[in-house]
Amino acid sequence: MATTPDRIPADGGTAPIGGLDVSMVALSFVDNAGITRVKAVPRRRLDLAARYGVGVSPCFETFAFDDLMAVGRYLGGPDGDLRLIPDPAMLTELACQPGWAWAPTDKYTQDGTRFVACQRHFAARQTAAAQAAGLRLSMAFETEWAVGRADGTDGFTPAIHGPAYGIVRLGQVAEYADDLVTALERQGVAVAQFHPEYALAQLELSVEPTEPVAAADRAVLVRHTIRQVSLRHGWRALLAPCIEPGGSGSGAHLHLSVTDDDGPLFAGGDGPHGMRRTGEAFLAGVLRELPALVAVGAGNPASFLRLEPSRWAGVWQCWGHETREAALRFVTGVRGTEPWAANAEVKCLDATGNPYVIVGSVIAAGLAGVAEQLRLPAEITGDPATFDAEARMMSDVRRLPTTPADAADRLAASGVLADAMGAELHDALLTVRRAEAERYAAASPEELAALTRWRF
Repeated sequence: MATTPDRIPADGGTAPIGGLDVSMVALSFVDNAGITRVKAVPRRRLDLAARYGVGVSPCFETFAFDDLMAVGRYLGGPDGDLRLIPDPAMLTELACQPGWAWAPTDKYTQDGTRFVACQRHFAARQTAAAQAAGLRLSMAFETEWAVGRADGTDGFTPAIHGPAYGIVRLGQVAEYADDLVTALERQGVAVAQFHPEYALAQLELSVEPTEPVAAADRAVLVRHTIRQVSLRHGWRALLAPCIEPGGSGSGAHLHLSVTDDDGPLFAGGDGPHGMRRTGEAFLAGVLRELPALVAVGAGNPASFLRLEPSRWAGVWQCWGHETREAALRFVTGVRGTEPWAANAEVKCLDATGNPYVIVGSVIAAGLAGVAEQLRLPAEITGDPATFDAEARMMSDVRRLPTTPADAADRLAASGVLADAMGAELHDALLTVRRAEAERYAAASPEELAALTRWRF
């Protein structure tokens, strides 16, 4: 991972960026509502932007998904300015948008110091903290979306039909899938799998894992590529969590694995399903923080239309081996592949979460588990929704937050995430989630679905 230093060099010493056959460059950042925001510069000004940044207001730190601004304890309001500095290591020509390139950015203040609430740097700090503890993480987001016809309305008209996971549905998107995967591969994103999914007109794509900050960068790039390729086919891509009220929605599950100098932590040990002791402690830390992680990674009011039992959305604070109703699913892989295939999946996430804050928060939760030498409780099997009260109590399975306000309260109460994020980022995220919760407390499922349909 290449990132800019903690201070912009006073002499403008960042190396020039060259070799791009484009006319424009998009410089992106993701706000605390999960919206990817952007500034663009002509190619001829890219070297200048790399040295001194592009201006952006810090008001975006407390923008909600509806573009309405709240004011937090530390951030929000019309004052001040920041500088967006592109990461040259991630600069990519956009096959999905000819004539353009893209780069993620880090945020600095006008005096050249790192902005304290920079979400991408939060992910980098937690990655560095893991490395300092002797741990290396590999991560990847799954991407689920539905395709609708671009018919000039804000409603959703499915562009494809057919059985869940069915080849009938695949046949209708064969050329689209080829164009999408080709564009992603040309942009340096290695695709692992593409398939039709369960929900209405839904598809899914998985990419190969990489280090955490790059995994978040890729999530941004993958989603943009999906939108652009969809438009070229006369469709619109719906990445919001609710496709249709009452039905299954779209998530953005996070897969992760951890290694140290002795090898993988999720294989080769005498813990549950071959976990080593440190690997178990890491996952126990993530499990403990799941209620707060809902606010981080699925805290939008529309997220709770997806977070329903018996839909494989991961609404229960528990873990299990290949148990898709558990919010934390452990995957061992085919026998003989465990050393490189074993991983964990955090399921209670969707595209309304900032991917940088998600990966940083999951790492922070896991590191706290390692520091405290936590142990996993007994795993569950089956669907906790079918457990009677006694069975649920005996298995210590709890339902994760069911409203955005409840999720925000759990984030506010998380000392682990508050300490890791720092006061400014933690408060800004809470400000956004609480503003969204209050503003749409009385909205119907249909209204929430319509409000968020094309925002992510």
